[in-house]
Amino acid sequence: MADDQHAPGAAPAAVAAAPDQRGGPVLSVRGLRTTLVLRSGPVDVVRDVSFDIQRGETLGLVGESGCGKSMTALSLLRLVPNPPGRITAGEVWLEGRNLLALPLPEMRRIRGDRISMIFQEPLTSLDPVFTIGSQLTSVIRVHRGVSAAQARELALTMLEEVGIPSPKQRFDAYPHQLSGGMRQRVMIALALALNPTLLVADEPTTALDVTVQAQILDLIKEEQRRRQMAVLLITHNLAVVAEAADRVAVMYAGEIVETAPTTQFFAAPRHPYSQGLLRALPRLDAQQEQLHVIPGQVPDPRQLPPACLFAPRCPFALDRCWQEKPYLESSDGGHHAFRCWNPQPFQ
Repeated sequence: MADDQHAPGAAPAAVAAAPDQRGGPVLSVRGLRTTLVLRSGPVDVVRDVSFDIQRGETLGLVGESGCGKSMTALSLLRLVPNPPGRITAGEVWLEGRNLLALPLPEMRRIRGDRISMIFQEPLTSLDPVFTIGSQLTSVIRVHRGVSAAQARELALTMLEEVGIPSPKQRFDAYPHQLSGGMRQRVMIALALALNPTLLVADEPTTALDVTVQAQILDLIKEEQRRRQMAVLLITHNLAVVAEAADRVAVMYAGEIVETAPTTQFFAAPRHPYSQGLLRALPRLDAQQEQLHVIPGQVPDPRQLPPACLFAPRCPFALDRCWQEKPYLESSDGGHHAFRCWNPQPFQ
């Protein structure tokens, strides 16, 4: 993917005060907006997204396919394809630096070093014409400037660390020669080889069977504890969030509609969309024969509702929901926030 160019309006943010990093968040995102320029005109696919992630913390970003989760991740790394995409507003602070205001050469040095990403499908993310070992060593040598022998030693250590059996043999294997779970472990090794501060994991367990999913999640958590990384876990699977995340941010149609600690989110979600997602989960003690379904469809980003984006699908919508856009209202000292004019208790 092509590098995203300097975001309009990003330069003034460079002189803004950086978040306090003495115990402050590793990542602080403020007012992020990403726009696609289509033939029909510009369309905002990520709008006014803000969140923080502390050191050693996992934030689960959840929502339906097409809600903007992956585009948010690409925006953090300034990997939005341009054209047609462009970051048009906001700030992304990583360890005191606004990534959206950095020159592209410096941003390239940060990628893979201070911030790494595990993509959805490792078979398409790994280069099919290079061995696993050559891909690992090239990343290490580019960022660390070590010798080939030193890079090989570190690469073998990483393969062993992420649970690759017979790492010396796998070192010379090509991606297609490995199973899906092994390829995902290689992707984790690539992402962690340089000891990043922030790991972005975009659907890291997609297309894996349940047993391998659990192994991959356990591996990410183990490496996180070892390195005290911040992790942004992007998924549509609420079971994965319950297992791996400390906090949850729910995304709908390009906006964050609710954030809460994981235990509080599953016990008492306030936004009707969050409640619909939880009711749609299969339960062993459920009496109904059919799963709950959220009525309607996610709105076309080119034709959004005038105020609350969820109003056309919401059973609790008021006249105000069609006339005035809700904002993220905090409760519980700011730990739980939701974007709703008429929140309901969860039953």
